[in-house]
Amino acid sequence: MVATLMFSDHRYLTPGIESHVCRINPRAFPNICHIVAIATAPRRCRQARALTRRQASAPLPGGTQSIERVVGMLRVVASRGRAGMRLGDVTAATGLPSSTCFRMLQRLEVEGMVERHPLTRKYALGPLLYELGLLARPRFDLAERCADTLAALAESTQDTVYLSERRGLEAICSSRALGDYPIKALTLDVGIRRPLGVGAGGLAILCALPAAEADEIIEAHAQRYPKLSTLTAERVRAAVHEGRARGFAFLDGAVYPGTAALGVAFPAHAPIAAISVAAVSSRLDEARRQQVAADLQRQVATLARTLGRGAA
Repeated sequence: MVATLMFSDHRYLTPGIESHVCRINPRAFPNICHIVAIATAPRRCRQARALTRRQASAPLPGGTQSIERVVGMLRVVASRGRAGMRLGDVTAATGLPSSTCFRMLQRLEVEGMVERHPLTRKYALGPLLYELGLLARPRFDLAERCADTLAALAESTQDTVYLSERRGLEAICSSRALGDYPIKALTLDVGIRRPLGVGAGGLAILCALPAAEADEIIEAHAQRYPKLSTLTAERVRAAVHEGRARGFAFLDGAVYPGTAALGVAFPAHAPIAAISVAAVSSRLDEARRQQVAADLQRQVATLARTLGRGAA
């Protein structure tokens, strides 16, 4: 009987079983795990290898469910940016069985949509996504159109400026500009996704949405907020209420202690993105916060008018 089939990390071996460990030839199976724990004699290794082949080639669920799972898995892998994720992290984040995650990741690796580091065994986005992105970029490159605005804000505030674009219920960091202040709040890498409400940019988008839509989004992320920040659904609702009243979103220490950020979304009544300014908390006290917010609001208003003329 096969007890466990996992990556070569004996933490995953089934407790309480006196297991015999056999290694699978990595040249024959470069994309599958290297350790099989079995509760019988070495002669059963052939059966374990056969099981591994069947699991690796087993078909994934068909139809739209398969597409949703693949897209969801790519988003999960992307959430760690360039750092990558281990199989166990992907399993925990998706809630899928580890065997299903392994088969999906293995196939995505073959297709070039993810790649696995040979030493750390962490998965990251693969070269095919980059190649496809090169074709899509001319149609969706809001970051290029906002580059001057981000640079101007980074120069005037001397802090870090981020562009966050809405993608469904999430916001993705698509660009950033660094100011000259020596202590920088590098809270996001380009390409990182977060639920709307985590981070000043995503919070600003919620502030600009109709109340009913914003509340639905907050409810959908109620379980995710505490995992990614010090926020809860109620705290996000309160921050949205305050942001609407003051005209900009503000968070202090929500994701990284000692850092704060404020953001403004655009266009005002149909937000597709937001620009935020992040700094160490001491640089965004009440007085300076108002100054930075006024500069941010002025720059975003000018940008929105420019984008509106371009669309027309």
